[in-house]
Amino acid sequence: MKPTIVLVGRPNVGKSTLFNRLTRSRDALVADLPGLTRDRHYGVGRMGERDYLVVDTAGFDPVAKDGVMLEMARQAEQAIAEADALLFLVDGRAGRTPHDEQIAEYLRRANRPVHLVVNKAEGLDRTLAGTDFHALGLGDPLPVSAAHGEGVRELIDVALAPFGQREEEEEEDGENGPKVAIVGRPNVGKSTLVNALLGEDRVIAFDAPGTTRDAIAIPFERDGRKYTLIDTAGLRRRGKVFETVEKFSVIKTLQAIESANVIVLVLDAAQDISDQDARIAGFVLETGRALVVAVNKWDAVDEYRRERLKEDMARKLGFLSFARFHHISALKANGLGALLKSVNAAYGAAMSKLSTPRLTRTLQMALARQAPPRAGAVRPKLRYAHQGGMNPPVIVIHGTSLESVPDTYMRYLERVFMETFKLQGTPLRIQFRTAHNPYADKS
Repeated sequence: MKPTIVLVGRPNVGKSTLFNRLTRSRDALVADLPGLTRDRHYGVGRMGERDYLVVDTAGFDPVAKDGVMLEMARQAEQAIAEADALLFLVDGRAGRTPHDEQIAEYLRRANRPVHLVVNKAEGLDRTLAGTDFHALGLGDPLPVSAAHGEGVRELIDVALAPFGQREEEEEEDGENGPKVAIVGRPNVGKSTLVNALLGEDRVIAFDAPGTTRDAIAIPFERDGRKYTLIDTAGLRRRGKVFETVEKFSVIKTLQAIESANVIVLVLDAAQDISDQDARIAGFVLETGRALVVAVNKWDAVDEYRRERLKEDMARKLGFLSFARFHHISALKANGLGALLKSVNAAYGAAMSKLSTPRLTRTLQMALARQAPPRAGAVRPKLRYAHQGGMNPPVIVIHGTSLESVPDTYMRYLERVFMETFKLQGTPLRIQFRTAHNPYADKS
């Protein structure tokens, strides 16, 4: 069992920078702005004598009363309760603050091992950098520089000392199941859906757009099957994205889509289908990811509104005919079982192994039903097919004069292959490989 190390402290003391240093990644957003991190962010530590889990938390305010700050404090409190060791970060250049003292008082009551970390200590006298923080009553301060890596290895050695030597805990690829990214416009209920699937308030769900800023990956298990859920920031139209932080959030969301196996596109039944919904769906289609569409807040609209919405989806999202649509209520956890079944089916279709003999027979059947049109005096000849990749499935067709096959005929072949192999929930790619004519260069 990997020990869990939780990073806590007030905003802008360098917790996310230290998280990225420990995990040797750039998973946590980092900027010179307070309150950038809001949810718990988990990663695997890559330093020290053994593997360990690292948890980045939002800037902690133990006396927060309401709003997003209260939700952020609850996330931090939950992480503290799960911790095997706490790294309490303070700012060595700003000195001790009343906010630091409030956090220190809370941590003393938490009954968890606490290590006081004086960050941003680069260029400072190590013996003097932590002098001001002895008053917090949490033992000897450990000066480090998360940005430059100074003192970080010594810090982890101290934090992991009670847990013994490294254990062999190698994980096999795919052990955590399919990666499922929850995407959509701001405030459509993505975080509420994640919490409903997990059965706990794992990420902050707040009635304001832009609450989620980072892409948060969360392993969970349902009915004996493992998944990794990825909660993402809402994607607004490019013309409405002004803040640097939001631009980074958009990049994180797009990266999450590309790295996922299945995308759940969340729509809001209380709003019309927008051009931005279609753009997000188009990006998912371009990346070739399996897709399930969840129309959220279905219980909050009347029958007339539902019929209008169905017509709107058929008109604006007709290019998603391969995907299953589900009407759900994330707030009431209605329709989630069927949604997960479609996620499983879409993942299975995306990772399907298609036999070459059956692909070739299906191609010959499609040709017998409808031959490709002539291009001048030449008719393309499609001879055989085999699988060229997965996620999405790629079918490679060999023949001659295939550069003359029109797009309409390629779409016809896609439909035939998807119907024959029951590839519901995933797009399909067809690639043509034209054989070289040995007589083409001879007069």
